[in-house]
Amino acid sequence: MRHTISVIGGANIDISADLTANFVHADSIPGQVSLGYGGVARNIAHNLSLLGNDVQFISVFGDDVFGDLCYNFCQSIPLDLSLSERISNYRNGLYLCINDQSGDMVAAVADTDIIKAITPDFLRGRIDRISEAAAIVADTNLSVSALSYLFQSCEAPLFVDAVSTGKAMRIMDALQQSLTPRWLTLKLNQAEALAITNCASIDNAAAVLLKMGVQRVFITLGGEGVICCDALSSERIPAIPTSVINTTGAGDAFLAGVVHAFVNGLSFSESAGFGLRAAHATLQSHSAVNPEISKLKF
Repeated sequence: MRHTISVIGGANIDISADLTANFVHADSIPGQVSLGYGGVARNIAHNLSLLGNDVQFISVFGDDVFGDLCYNFCQSIPLDLSLSERISNYRNGLYLCINDQSGDMVAAVADTDIIKAITPDFLRGRIDRISEAAAIVADTNLSVSALSYLFQSCEAPLFVDAVSTGKAMRIMDALQQSLTPRWLTLKLNQAEALAITNCASIDNAAAVLLKMGVQRVFITLGGEGVICCDALSSERIPAIPTSVINTTGAGDAFLAGVVHAFVNGLSFSESAGFGLRAAHATLQSHSAVNPEISKLKF
C-alpha cells in the first residue's frame, strides 16, 4: 500500500572537490570536482520515494541556476513540490567541501540562508495539507520558531532528524517554547543526544527527552546499532555488519526506513530494524542515497 508522507526542510546542491595532489594554501591544486544533490530532508524524501511512498516535499528553492537544477531533480525523483516555493533574490542552498587525497575534509562552506524563508507563516498556510499525510518528517535546518510551530500544530505523527550537534539544540529550544507535542519522534546520534541534554549517558539523555514530551527516541550508535526508547521500554538493536564505503546519508536513510516501516504498521523495534537495513544499504554506496534501497522489503 502506498502512503503519503510530508517532508519539510532543506534541499541543497552539493559541490565536492577531491584533491589528487597535496593541499597547498592559496594555490590551485589538481583534483576532481563533482556536483550532487543533498540536504538532510531532501535525502530522506528521496529515500522514502524509493521505498514506494508518495512524498510531499516542502522546501524553498532559489531563483538561480542551482535552484533550477535542484528543483528539476526533485521533480524527477519524483517528489510532489506543490507546497514548495521558488524564492526570488535568494541563492539556492549550497554546500561546498574540499577533501584531501585521503578523503579527509580540508574545508567546507554551507550557504543555506534560504531555509530561513520556511517560517511559521509559511508553514501555517500549508499545515492542513501537510497534516493530511500518514507521517511528517522535518530536519533541524528549520528555525526554532518553525520547529516549535510544527511541534504544536501537526495533526499527523511528526519525526524530526537532529542533523548535527549544533543544530540539534534547536530541538530543546523548540520544546521549551511549545505545549506538549502531540506525537513527536526524535532521531539523534549519540553525540547529539548527549550534547543537547548535558547528560553523561544515553539512558539519561533519552529520559530527559521523554520527560520533555517526546514520545519516542531513536539514538543511533554507529557500528553499535541503535537504542529505541519510549515511556514503557528501552531496547538496543545491533547494527548489521558491513564494509563501509561511505557514511554520508546513512542517518538519513535510517530515519526514512523507520518512517516507512511505521506507516506500514510495523512495531517500534521492527521499525528500527528496518531503518538499520536502509542505513546498511547506504553505507555500501558511494552516494548519499542508494537507489538499491528500493529493493528492501519487510
